[in-house]
Amino acid sequence: MIDPHPPAPPGAPPPWPGPAWLPVRPATGRFLVLGCVFVCAACGLVYELELVALASSLMGDSVTQASVVLSVMVFAMGIGSLAAKRLRPHAAAGFAAVEVTLALLGGTSAMALYAAFAWTGDWGGLWASGPRVLLVVFSLAIGLLIGAEVPLLMELIQRIRRQDAGGAVADLFAADYVGALVGGLAFPFLLLPLLGQLSSSLLTGAVNVVAGAALVLGLFRRDLSPRARRLLIVANVLVLGLLAAAAVLVGDFERAARQAVYGDDVRVALQTGVQEVVLTGGTDGRPLALYLDGRLRGGGHDQRRYHEALVGPAMSGPHARVLVLGGGDGLAAREVLTHPGARRVDVVDLDPALIRLARTDPALSRLNGHAIDDPRVRVTVADAFRRLRTTPPATYDVVIADLPDPGITASTKLYSQEFYGLVHRALRPGGRLAVHAGPVDSRPRLFWTVETTLRAAGLSTAPYRARADWGFVLAAPARPALRLGPDERPLHTRMTGLRASTLVHPRY
Repeated sequence: MIDPHPPAPPGAPPPWPGPAWLPVRPATGRFLVLGCVFVCAACGLVYELELVALASSLMGDSVTQASVVLSVMVFAMGIGSLAAKRLRPHAAAGFAAVEVTLALLGGTSAMALYAAFAWTGDWGGLWASGPRVLLVVFSLAIGLLIGAEVPLLMELIQRIRRQDAGGAVADLFAADYVGALVGGLAFPFLLLPLLGQLSSSLLTGAVNVVAGAALVLGLFRRDLSPRARRLLIVANVLVLGLLAAAAVLVGDFERAARQAVYGDDVRVALQTGVQEVVLTGGTDGRPLALYLDGRLRGGGHDQRRYHEALVGPAMSGPHARVLVLGGGDGLAAREVLTHPGARRVDVVDLDPALIRLARTDPALSRLNGHAIDDPRVRVTVADAFRRLRTTPPATYDVVIADLPDPGITASTKLYSQEFYGLVHRALRPGGRLAVHAGPVDSRPRLFWTVETTLRAAGLSTAPYRARADWGFVLAAPARPALRLGPDERPLHTRMTGLRASTLVHPRY
């Protein structure tokens, strides 16, 4: 005889168990499932952006960090979707387990990464250090869980009312993509400014766990055994409690982590929207140090020598009008003002909070000699590239580029051939440009790429170095006369075979 109910072939979907018992009408149930899809998609994208933003802030090179996080996550989402096929017969329990795990991992990922950075400090080679491996592990785990959501939600929405696969996929993906849009916009414009990176990830985890639990316990509780319902309630309460406790302690955690990074003498710590600004010392005879995004930019024993080496050689010649690009701390402007004949100094910096700190903080304003308040100094909050585009030709005798290292992705356009072309146009005949070009010995390719890019912009160059491996380039439309101090020496042997860095082809 022929079996009227032959077994399903391997890999076939489980037989439809019929519509789920719901405490609401089917149309309302579908709406609630799609609402959960919307919320989960928003939370998932916030987790991704949190990892990218924190890794970029701690490690620099945002292009690399975004590429690593997003590519690993997308790959893991595919694996997660395949793995979720095994959970489809138990879609409600599987989705609840996925969401509580995702909320725990996603909500605490930022704190874990920041802790790894603060207490190990090892962000060396791309794969060499523990924190970088942790970044990949979180990206992989979160991606797996996000990928598992869609097949399980598809099964749940079909449990309410069976419909053609194309229509169900369209509804599900529409809610998913709109949720991703809201999460992607909420992170930079709402969560990050109001809560910061750590608190926003914790809040996102709490929203995630509540949405998942509400859907399963509210709509599909009949699909769970009494024991599974109790386990789910306990797991959700524990994760919510953990996230809430972390939110309460996040201030103490940040202070402890900051002390692990900067020492016990942290006096000011600001997340300005442009960068993290930290001041240590500066009172009771303790030396002041200024850190921008974790990098020492002023203070310490060598800060005056650094700015002398940057500014001094460029001031050998006419210097009535000087433009300082960056330098919102006022330290480069202080050095410019030590040279007689400097009648006007324009400082252009992107961070108004740093400029305000340079003017109002007693220790920092004392260190910069109150240069920001000098009547010869005019400060503009603007992007340096945009400011140069509106600068009339032949405006300045000297331009000082006191900018972050060229290896930091956000700064690469300020070390491009196009940027130096704008500087060239802004210089008067006989004018000079001084550029901090990065370390000479530890990153020679980066240093000589800056020098090559300056020459590609039509400038003659005179590279030189100062102690502690500082590398600088003095550039001018004509061959500049290089007058150096006792601790500086010219560089005569350049690295060949390098190509200029441009906006569309950065080479740092």
